[in-house]
Amino acid sequence: MSAVLNAPHAEVVPALDIHPLAGRIGAQVQGVRLSGQLAPETFAAVHQALLQHKVLFFRGQQHLDDAEHQLFAGRWGSIVPHPTVPSRSGTEILELDSNHGGRANSWHTDVTFEAAYPKVSVLRALTIPQQGGDTVWANTAEAYKQLPTELKALADTLWAVHGNDYDYAATRVEVDAHGAKHYREVFTSRLIEARHPLVRVHPETGERSLVAGHFLKRFVGYNTHDSQRLFEIFQHHITRLENTVRWHWAEGDVAIWDNRATQHYAINDYDDQHRVVRRVTVHGELPVSVHGQHSAVASVS
Repeated sequence: MSAVLNAPHAEVVPALDIHPLAGRIGAQVQGVRLSGQLAPETFAAVHQALLQHKVLFFRGQQHLDDAEHQLFAGRWGSIVPHPTVPSRSGTEILELDSNHGGRANSWHTDVTFEAAYPKVSVLRALTIPQQGGDTVWANTAEAYKQLPTELKALADTLWAVHGNDYDYAATRVEVDAHGAKHYREVFTSRLIEARHPLVRVHPETGERSLVAGHFLKRFVGYNTHDSQRLFEIFQHHITRLENTVRWHWAEGDVAIWDNRATQHYAINDYDDQHRVVRRVTVHGELPVSVHGQHSAVASVS
């Protein structure tokens, strides 16, 4: 596991009860009760752990309601609603309900079709299937680190357009008709595109990570055929099993991930069982390339 280059706070932070789950990503934190009133020194320790492990898991957080969920997420920065999917009434929470199109079973980084996409996501589990419904995360910083030297050099030069009007069917083994309808009528109610470097520099750690996933539509300067081949090469490196961690949910669990250095995939293997999770996202910075150029809005309609 790469060391954190820059801790989020200068003061000494308390040790957490952290249990790494995989060799390159993911850790479970025990003994912390999440809330908007979390002690500053404890929050600093959680922040530092997130930068190192990329995704953190907390069991037994049933005390969180929508309001406290938002308050805790707000400790990371300004919370932002999803740009096209309506939030739960009176909140900025995105509810992912398997009965209403909430099956995001393809590899992605949250909302990369926006120029300043979220930096942190906080997800809590409300209703979990008896079998199935796990989520897998991949470490996009480690994926870059493990690239051959020649591929790193190429990656450093590439830019791509990301859009919310991606090919929904192409990313799924089996296309869910209800989910496809929700995608067409709600998710793409506004078309949004952003232009990102394939490699961004993390603003807190200095690590380089790959920005890809299913919202990537094409590489700038390349035709559709070549864009797809390039995408497959880099996406394959991201999702190698060595770079992943898999979480088996229980009701009351909370996962927090660094959206600047991860992708994730919610596995749709629970058939007609019910699954409900709620997510709060935190406003992110404009990604910066290795050459100091910033991401930008490509189009909005």
